[in-house]
Amino acid sequence: MPYEPPTHSVERSIRATTGAKIIAGIDEVGRGAWAGPVTVCAAVTGLRRPPAGLTDSKLLTPKRRTALAVELEQWVTAYALGDASPTEIDDLGMTAALRLAAIRALEGLPVRPDAVILDGKHDYLGSPWQVRTVIKGDQSCVAVAAASVIAKVRRDALMAQLEAEAADCLPYAFAANAGYPSPVHKAALEERGPTPYHRLSWAYLDAMPRWRHLKKVRLSAEAAALESGGQLGFDF
Repeated sequence: MPYEPPTHSVERSIRATTGAKIIAGIDEVGRGAWAGPVTVCAAVTGLRRPPAGLTDSKLLTPKRRTALAVELEQWVTAYALGDASPTEIDDLGMTAALRLAAIRALEGLPVRPDAVILDGKHDYLGSPWQVRTVIKGDQSCVAVAAASVIAKVRRDALMAQLEAEAADCLPYAFAANAGYPSPVHKAALEERGPTPYHRLSWAYLDAMPRWRHLKKVRLSAEAAALESGGQLGFDF
């Protein structure tokens, strides 16, 4: 299906209205996976013409995406990646884990950006960062599209490496599904249960009676604060 290539219009608008000069595009991958980290890439591109074929990573074939990521890593002004582990996702919740991964990516850049473009409509980053959210930014915005491709290729490679190095990961086929719920992944979970690389607070365990006892229940921030303060009726 034909698609419009991304442009620098958002970056130009931010520059014109805020005076920002260094603008990072941010995108994440792994939000919906059952295993592995959520990975965020922050990319600074300036206003140069991007490599041909740049778009949202999900619209590219794996072969094209991998080749484009190699090109992008040389083309961008700077990029950095940040991860939040399955344990951090379980402990903090996805929104806070995304923020943690994004901050790690931003702090990995050689220069702090003046502004950030986030893909989507929800600002999970917040203060003190100056944020512009853009729905489908990974298709329309050059910096976000570049971040989406680099993040996807890097996380896919990490999951494939995990399968190659950890023998207990082999039945889950992480190299093929990147931790997402494919039929092979689901069947392995039913048979063997989750590995240390799985997210244990997620609802998929509710449908697996044999392993349901392993599910982690995360307290809300309010409940955790009350519990730590001895205000849940157990003030001994």
